[in-house]
Amino acid sequence: MIGLGLLGHALAARLLAAGHEVVGYDVLPSRVEALAALGGTAGASVPDVAARADTVGVVLPTIDSVEDTILGAGGLTSAARPGSVVIQMSTISPDLTERLAREVTARGLAFLDCPVSGSSTMVARGDGLFICGGEAAVFARVRPLLEAMLPRAVHVGPAGHAMLVKLVANLLVGIHSLAAAEALTMARRAGLDLDRVLDVLTSGAGSSRMLEVRGPMIAREDFPPQMKLDLFMKDLHLIQAAAGALGAPVPLTDVAERLYAAALSAGHGAEDLAVVVTALGVRP
Repeated sequence: MIGLGLLGHALAARLLAAGHEVVGYDVLPSRVEALAALGGTAGASVPDVAARADTVGVVLPTIDSVEDTILGAGGLTSAARPGSVVIQMSTISPDLTERLAREVTARGLAFLDCPVSGSSTMVARGDGLFICGGEAAVFARVRPLLEAMLPRAVHVGPAGHAMLVKLVANLLVGIHSLAAAEALTMARRAGLDLDRVLDVLTSGAGSSRMLEVRGPMIAREDFPPQMKLDLFMKDLHLIQAAAGALGAPVPLTDVAERLYAAALSAGHGAEDLAVVVTALGVRP
């Protein structure tokens, strides 16, 4: 596993719990040490991990880091075992995903476009799914490994298609989280008991997964990161770019992006994206 942040660590921990051997690397030594403390093996570098595993998962925060780690000088394709599988799990652009698939397979490796639907906390408890794109035979080969991490892996088509599905899913994450923030702000301004309001809302017709996950954060005004706001802004930019290329109207996303950007500008980038509620004036 290359990239041991919130999501990468959660995925690696699930693999270890299922009895798999995991070698991991991250630019932050503390993250590698955290994996080793769980029984994983510390990798010395990207090529070191690639040379020691038949399947390499990539879970990195930026588009540039994904491209450089996979294709760059000293990247994993320079050291990977012939025929091994590269599972790209980061949220990147569909265009880059398609190019990675072409270049990785041209170098004698297999490639799977495999973003995760679910926050790091959800993944840690085995909730969520993998959205998978690539050759059906490659998907069949690694499906048991994927389902050791999460209960479901769904093949949606060629490389690039899974990333499009992930962007559509994250569009809903952004809008639904903002909707939860707006609704609970109204309830707070009315002086209502937010715990009781959440109990009613999550049991009624207006519920959503994001209300269940982020509603309690909004009510407590405490935003421990499941998806850091600064990383989610990258996803919003990718959604806008993909929608523009497709000619798809996204007026609600336009509004949501401005509010998330306001929370980011106010210094909340390291907090969970539920902190968007602060852009509605809930607290200074």
